[in-house]
Amino acid sequence: MRTRVATLLAVAALLGAGLASAQFGFGRRGGDFRISERLARPDSFNGRFHYCRAAYRMNPRGDGGGWLTDYPNADIDLMIRLAELTKTPVSFDRAGRPEHLIVRLGDDTLFQCPFIMMQEVGTIFLSDDDASRLRTYLLKGGFLWVDDFWGSYAWEVWASQIRKVFPSSEYPIVDLPSDHPIFRTHFELKGVPQIPSINFWYGSGGGTSERGRDSAEVHTRGIIDSKGRVMVLMTHNTDVSDSWEREGEDPNYFYKFSVYGYQVAVNVLLYTMTH
Repeated sequence: MRTRVATLLAVAALLGAGLASAQFGFGRRGGDFRISERLARPDSFNGRFHYCRAAYRMNPRGDGGGWLTDYPNADIDLMIRLAELTKTPVSFDRAGRPEHLIVRLGDDTLFQCPFIMMQEVGTIFLSDDDASRLRTYLLKGGFLWVDDFWGSYAWEVWASQIRKVFPSSEYPIVDLPSDHPIFRTHFELKGVPQIPSINFWYGSGGGTSERGRDSAEVHTRGIIDSKGRVMVLMTHNTDVSDSWEREGEDPNYFYKFSVYGYQVAVNVLLYTMTH
């Protein structure tokens, strides 16, 4: 009962809190696109939560838009909502703006981020050095969430690259069961919903599967360490992050997808910080 009440209160907070991007003066036009100023430095970290977006090399045979997809509003909005919905200390500057960061796999600042996010990994390429550093980061307690890649080909590209980090014989990719702790750290979820980009949703007249039959089923998969901790979370055939980035563009999209996208995100982030 307590969980149910907490869930209802949190959803009500989402519906009534206003539009996160508009609240802080950020929007798709004139937003914070100064990438160089967002690159993580040793002095960027203050002990509070930073959304760390990981930059990666592009794969010429890949399928996707690249690591900057949904930047910067997804990063900004999620930090604001995490501060609103939980007691997590989130990093804001003196003007009240979220201090989101971009981290490169070759930089030592990677190891300052307990959580990193990669978008559209159907177009990722990992060099041997990238793979080695990512493996070290994850085995030391880091967490990687990959999102917004659709269909079997994008999956094959991603799988071929993450296998450079963790060979299948050593660390298999597994489907997370519905009773996994990641689905109940804060909100009680049955799984990850299929969330389309707002553009696809508009263009298809309300559809959610961006690659038709080839992406009809959402896969929530993970790579788990020897202690049972999820190190890599993969939300395939869904675009959870678009539900944060586009929350202020259409009330119907917000009610239908953003509320649930934030529930997934809050659960994931709390899991990363408690496991």
